[in-house]
Amino acid sequence: MATHQLLVLAGDGIGPEVTQAALRLLDAVSEFGGWSVEKEEADIGGRAIDRFGDPFPAETRAKIDKAEAVLLGAVGGPSWDNAPKRPEAGLLAMRQYMGLWANLRPFRIFPGLEHLSPLSNATAQGVVFRELTGGLYFGEPRGRRFLPGDLEVVDTLRYRRSEMERIIRLAFQYASDHHLSLTSVDKANVLESSRVWREVTNELAQKFPDVALTHRYVDAAAMDLVLNPARYQVIVTENLFGDILSDLAGGLVGSLGLLGSSSVAGTPGTRGLFEPVHGSAPDIAGKGIANPTGAMLSVAYLVGWSWSEPEIQRLIEEAVAESLVEGPLTPDLGGTASTEEFTQTVINRARKIVQRRKIS
Repeated sequence: MATHQLLVLAGDGIGPEVTQAALRLLDAVSEFGGWSVEKEEADIGGRAIDRFGDPFPAETRAKIDKAEAVLLGAVGGPSWDNAPKRPEAGLLAMRQYMGLWANLRPFRIFPGLEHLSPLSNATAQGVVFRELTGGLYFGEPRGRRFLPGDLEVVDTLRYRRSEMERIIRLAFQYASDHHLSLTSVDKANVLESSRVWREVTNELAQKFPDVALTHRYVDAAAMDLVLNPARYQVIVTENLFGDILSDLAGGLVGSLGLLGSSSVAGTPGTRGLFEPVHGSAPDIAGKGIANPTGAMLSVAYLVGWSWSEPEIQRLIEEAVAESLVEGPLTPDLGGTASTEEFTQTVINRARKIVQRRKIS
């Protein structure tokens, strides 16, 4: 029996609750896959600050080095608002340490949950490819400088051409493999970095003639994603724009709790970091009502990408989708189900799907 190595970083707030739910589902489906999972745990974010004084401690880095994949819950919360190091700094440091330069955020309006979407014609399904290690979040110099009678702040948007090329190429390859169109989002009418981004995109387009390419300025894309979401099958963009547009996509589907994500450094079969898009939601932590859908879908992406188990990925996605149709649903989706009740529903649904396939 094959064995996969998994590092679990439950994190803060509802992180431990949703990761535990996702791990229970992972254990259930591993039976059908004929493999087992060896899990290790480590600290990240606020919990790591409390234990080690560091949101990304050396102990966690050492365990990451041995893992085939990493599952993260959430980081942050008001308890650390005034800490010398914020919990979110641990997440950024971990992405850099693992060399994760691509963030994939699929979004879809699930059947049965159309009423949660603000769209009148509630149909949307796509994926955002967000560059993850460059741009304003990491550029230097940055900081504050006191001037006579004033304060100057500096954030630097810095990219290398090679950093642009690798994320754009990955998005083109995905679009080609899945027979989808690609929208490249930039601000080439203002930013020099965006002008180079567009040049690189056009050059790579010559190598993927089967992919229909469209360029959009980020402000126009934000508006059009609401008015015409069906146009956006695959989106590729830089760090800041991707952060904003992927949350906008979460609004279109009705809840950030329905979205998982993958942060990777290469093609399928490589190690990655997988996490729900939602935050730590400290206001509901410990109440047993958190929605584990995003964490479950993140596990689906994990087994499909890092462990090359596409059938098990489809099983998890199908079980989650059918459970969202039939319920019961968690309070964020208008229901009254607990995290435990929804988790057991998905596990039972996965077993029924497997049985259904055997019969057919």
